[in-house]
Amino acid sequence: MSGVSSVTSSSNYYSSIASGVSLQSAADGAAELAISEAAEAQVNSYDVGSSNVESAVSVLNIEDAALESITDYLQQIRELSIQASNDTLSSTEKAAIQEEINQLKEGITDIADTTNYNGISLLDGSEDDLNVATDGNGSTATVSTYNSTLEALGIADYDVTGDFDISDIDAALETVSSMRSETGATTNSMSHITAYNSMASYNQSRVLSQLQDTDYSEAVSEMKKQAVLDTYKLMMQKKQQEDEKEKANIVFQ
Repeated sequence: MSGVSSVTSSSNYYSSIASGVSLQSAADGAAELAISEAAEAQVNSYDVGSSNVESAVSVLNIEDAALESITDYLQQIRELSIQASNDTLSSTEKAAIQEEINQLKEGITDIADTTNYNGISLLDGSEDDLNVATDGNGSTATVSTYNSTLEALGIADYDVTGDFDISDIDAALETVSSMRSETGATTNSMSHITAYNSMASYNQSRVLSQLQDTDYSEAVSEMKKQAVLDTYKLMMQKKQQEDEKEKANIVFQ
């Protein structure tokens, strides 16, 4: 049995070298295995957190692009409003300008109603802010949803054919600008989270590598040493068997 045991001991080194993993089981180091499993769990949590953050950044990019389009519409409405402020225009001409403004307002409505991510409305005020799990330790970040409807911007009844105030458009522009500023700040925050997760995952991976990866030079040296011992034990076992056989022959004679 000792011979079989020694050969099995030697084969562990072959397995370690072949797999590149020194911790094959708890028998190879119970404490080290527990630490490596904890490190692996941390690596996975940071990687999943980074994936969640990537989705959040996609949401933010969609919001910002849509809000930029709304800003363009508002700027055009403001320009038309300045044009309509000219008292030399006839009522017919002002009505034509208002028709253009109405089309621009419809564009804003379409953006507010249709901007979404994975079926989640982002700009019509119907959804709460989105919480994003940034790692496996309970850390979260918030991605805001907004209300950019005409009603929320205060320009649902904006009409240049009667009494109107351009400051209403300026206020709407300021509101949208504030939304975009918050979106930009959140995007920057997400970038910092991604950078931290990447560094933390890298450091944990190094710990994991140090615990699990085989030291090839040491493993080969130990394997050769164990192979010599195995051969010696087998020779001694064979000699013992031959001696016992010889003694049995003498007794038999």
